[in-house]
Amino acid sequence: MRDSKRYVGGRFVESNSARREFLSASGLGIGAMALQAMLAQDAAAIGASQEAKPLGVLPAFHVPPKVKNVIFLFMAGGPSQLELFEDKPLLREYHGKLPPESITQGRRFAFLPADAKLLGTKRTFQRYGDSGMELSGLLPHHQKIVDKVCWLRGMKTDVFNHGPAKLFMNCGFQTPGRPSMGSWVTYGLGSESKDLPGFVVLQSGPRGPRAGNTLWSAGFLPSRYQGVPLRSQGSPILDLENPAGVTSSMQRSFVDATNAMNQLRYEETMDPEIQTRIAAYETAFAMQSSAPELMRLNDETPETLELYGAEVGKSSFANNCLLARRLVERGVRFVQLYHTDWDHHGGKNADLDEALEKVCAEVDQASAALVLDLERRGLLDETLVIWGGEFGRTPMGEPRDTTGRDHHVDAFTMWLAGGGISKGKLFGKTDDLGFSVIEDQVHVHDLHATVLHLLGIDHERLTYRFQGRDFRLTDVHGRVVQEILA
Repeated sequence: MRDSKRYVGGRFVESNSARREFLSASGLGIGAMALQAMLAQDAAAIGASQEAKPLGVLPAFHVPPKVKNVIFLFMAGGPSQLELFEDKPLLREYHGKLPPESITQGRRFAFLPADAKLLGTKRTFQRYGDSGMELSGLLPHHQKIVDKVCWLRGMKTDVFNHGPAKLFMNCGFQTPGRPSMGSWVTYGLGSESKDLPGFVVLQSGPRGPRAGNTLWSAGFLPSRYQGVPLRSQGSPILDLENPAGVTSSMQRSFVDATNAMNQLRYEETMDPEIQTRIAAYETAFAMQSSAPELMRLNDETPETLELYGAEVGKSSFANNCLLARRLVERGVRFVQLYHTDWDHHGGKNADLDEALEKVCAEVDQASAALVLDLERRGLLDETLVIWGGEFGRTPMGEPRDTTGRDHHVDAFTMWLAGGGISKGKLFGKTDDLGFSVIEDQVHVHDLHATVLHLLGIDHERLTYRFQGRDFRLTDVHGRVVQEILA
């Protein structure tokens, strides 16, 4: 029975609901109820003991894994696929005209008025590589990787406002409180890194993403699975260094004494969060030496720095991409890079002209360089790279002072690269105006199911019981997109 077990800290434990069904069917009475209670306590103890272990490798694969690590390049705000990845000549032809009512009927948009008119792009496109992928002139460095990545041109999501849509893309649900994808992955597989967190978050751009740290929260999972933000300039974590006069040996003695007291408390209460606290002290102590070494980009060759467009001592998306490579080299399981701002509605600093050009220039070179650098180092076969935002942009323009588009959930583009992914594959097709997916749609839950599958996890079996039900990243639906697998 598929649902008779739940996944806890790298192993399967029979669920209470399965036991209740068995006992009920057996027609047993009070004795069986007592047995059920004892079995439930045993299951809880097993779960607690598993979850109490420090973050380490948990080799409980459901299917043979294709990759070990994930790097998610998240373009916060929603890149316009119609300016970057999809040339729509018919949209240019009907520029300034009202869209057909049959297309817009029943659709919801965040800000568009009822009389919003079609907006044809002024960007020029060309086809590149053996795949013939369309790219605009805004992404010249992407030309180098068109045949190294898989293009998902039929993406679909459910949520059209930024904060909820970012949560949906990252956590599989549009309200705070659910674990993020990075948390689910490290909960299911652990991490090979001995002195860095298993899930690391890097940020660049003018501000943080809407929804903030809920995007990398562990939700109801043990808190040690949440993402740890690292600063790309200066000390990676504030207050990581020892105070003046405190030596490493003195710090070691302090951590040992604190952990011993926490262990005594844990043995009394069996609260798994105490073990999380112990693991946090150990990780922090290890990071006092590992984190500064991680940040030393001057260890890289001038050629590598030039490849990314990275500058030692600066804070940038390019530096973060290089750090992402260094993190997976050191065994970090899940690295997520957030870059703002891709929210181009029109208006000051939010148009599809200079503002879009600026943000494309900030990410284009480094995004391509990450794929090329991982490939030449033999790391791309064991790493999955994801590029995209929370949704796309509408075929209609917004009536603002400068050119812009509204949020669009029904059709947008992302790309994947790495182990197990078909190279140079164009998957998905939209209609001639870019409103809807007409072929090979990939829903956000399908993307999540596919990412977990590549890591060796069955998305229906990686669950966690909370408030009386089993939760999973893909909520109640989602399929592995077999068509894009190598």
